[in-house]
Amino acid sequence: MTNHALLVQDAPAQAFKSVYCFAVHAVAEPDVMPRVLELFAKRNLIPTSWHSIVASDRDGHEELQIDIQIQQLETRVAEHIARCLRQIANVQTVLTSEKGYSNSAIRA
Repeated sequence: MTNHALLVQDAPAQAFKSVYCFAVHAVAEPDVMPRVLELFAKRNLIPTSWHSIVASDRDGHEELQIDIQIQQLETRVAEHIARCLRQIANVQTVLTSEKGYSNSAIRA
């Protein structure tokens, strides 16, 4: 069993980079997922997490929901990718967030 608290304590603070999360909501069309993935692939980025489902929206229409996480991404690159995602045909909404280790977790 790995004790993550020990790993955080032993590692230098600069070793921790933030993780960027992208939540993409789009019309459920087959061409959306490869277009979304292409934005990361052409930058030689591999998502550390990719989860996608087709769900019904409020009006009962099918909606593709994609949640992507990428580690070690610069803020300006993440913002640019989000702008590009918003320009893809059939993409309706793109939400972004950044998560990382808190200072208290690094000092613990």
